[in-house]
Amino acid sequence: MSTAPAPTFLAKVRKTPFWAQIVGGLVLGLALGYLARVQDIAWLTTTLDTIGKTFVQLLKLAVPPLVFTAIVLSVANLRNVTNAARLAGRTLLWFLITSLIAVGVGLGLGLLTNPGEGAKLSTQGLKAPEKPGTWIDFLTGIIPTNIADAFLKVNVLQIVFLGIVVGAAVLKLGEKAEPVRKLNEAILDLTQTALWWVIRLAPLGTLGLIGKSVAVYGWDLLKPFATLTIDVYVGCAIVLFGVYSLLLRFVGGLNPLNFFKGAWPAIQLAFVSRSSVGTLPVTRRVTERLGVPSEYASFAVPFGATTKMDGCAAIYPSLAAIFVAQVYGIDLGVGDYLLIAFVSVIGSAATAGLTGAIVMLTLTLSTLGLPLEGVGLLLAIDPILDMIRTATNVAGQSVVPILVAAREKTLDLAAYNNPTGDLLTEDAPTRDKIAVAA
Repeated sequence: MSTAPAPTFLAKVRKTPFWAQIVGGLVLGLALGYLARVQDIAWLTTTLDTIGKTFVQLLKLAVPPLVFTAIVLSVANLRNVTNAARLAGRTLLWFLITSLIAVGVGLGLGLLTNPGEGAKLSTQGLKAPEKPGTWIDFLTGIIPTNIADAFLKVNVLQIVFLGIVVGAAVLKLGEKAEPVRKLNEAILDLTQTALWWVIRLAPLGTLGLIGKSVAVYGWDLLKPFATLTIDVYVGCAIVLFGVYSLLLRFVGGLNPLNFFKGAWPAIQLAFVSRSSVGTLPVTRRVTERLGVPSEYASFAVPFGATTKMDGCAAIYPSLAAIFVAQVYGIDLGVGDYLLIAFVSVIGSAATAGLTGAIVMLTLTLSTLGLPLEGVGLLLAIDPILDMIRTATNVAGQSVVPILVAAREKTLDLAAYNNPTGDLLTEDAPTRDKIAVAA
């Protein structure tokens, strides 16, 4: 009687739930980072840094084709969506509403805790960013002067603009432009397939990113920023687990626990990758798996991945602006807080779904007339803050389509109420059945 061969180590890893792989990478990264710092092991710090940088660079490599083709198809496929104009309008409305709530949470925490009062940070020698974000730069930067530069320099805002224009043209021409639509669909499929290979490396990327942060900065770095760090994490947690849950329950009439069961793969990947765009394929899959029609999801999720930033563009800039103002001893009035809310909602596209929120922060500070040198204060801890910010971004990018679909009575309630499986450990045939290309 023959016995089946024992499963290999790689086979065991593949069958391990993705969340467990991420946690394993996180714990090991913390341990190795601590070891490298305490024992001053330079080669280990360099190795961790290289692993983390390589993972992020691989994610960024897919950004231009992924964003362009996703936006083109999301606009072009609106012809398959019933009441497309109304759905698009309601999606934008809920983007606005949730962003206003998020910025309100950020301002409330900032006013309650005064994160910059006890920071005791020296501002001597700090320099303003070479290219601070301004409204003029934001508005004029939307339209590229050179199409190639938009892709070569990875200007996501310009790539989104080009994608909308091409998608609208394809939508207008109909059957004449069908070859263009199919070409974009094929490129999107190819890009997403390659990106999935990168996503499977997320536990290794987590090890490198977390380990490098601990090895280089340690825990002492967080002491002057303790209140701000806690505020950002608490604020994002309130929005992520509180606000979204209340909206799902009382606006959509849905059980929030089912949302988190289904959307958790995207949320945890966003936490470690710090990239809404890099998480886009997973976000679309979990949104569809939670019952949102694929035709609508193919529009709402890519659009949200480049413009819907409750963590980076609402909670964080409001808290950071209060922090910088208090460090520099500048009083803010009611008008300033209203201006923060306006900038956070209208300027959120400036974050463009990439790691970090420096553009949005400089845009907010320059609009308020606060010292742009304050950005330098926050750069060191930005990766730590960016993890929870991006997780909140991605959750919001999935919540809004679910809310809109629920209110439009197009949400598959059976799918929403029974989210099963782990998207990142399913076999290829199963993944093919839930392919996200419209």
